[in-house]
Amino acid sequence: MLSLAKNANMLLMFFLELGVLASVAYWGVTLSPNWGVKLLAGLGGPALFIAAWALFGANGGANATFPLTGLARAALEILWFGGGALALYASGLITSAMIFSALFILNAVLRFFWNEV
Repeated sequence: MLSLAKNANMLLMFFLELGVLASVAYWGVTLSPNWGVKLLAGLGGPALFIAAWALFGANGGANATFPLTGLARAALEILWFGGGALALYASGLITSAMIFSALFILNAVLRFFWNEV
């Protein structure tokens, strides 16, 4: 049963990672009425987040170019997932930002408790 809960928590983290990208893309397309800005921010924002995750956080650091551990990894996750929540907030989706933040906190606490960080 614990194995199922751990797998569900890892699935939640994967969906949260996708949620960050969707949140940043949504923020980008709501940023301006100008289509050029929408396109640049809607595609460029997620591209920057993808690059940062690939360099420092991919697959828990196992596939990252420059894997981070300890406090540096925690800071990366707070910036990454916090960025997704802030993008939702900046887009006017305050309730969604709060739910996203709560799910990230739950996920992080469980991974810490289960020694999966």
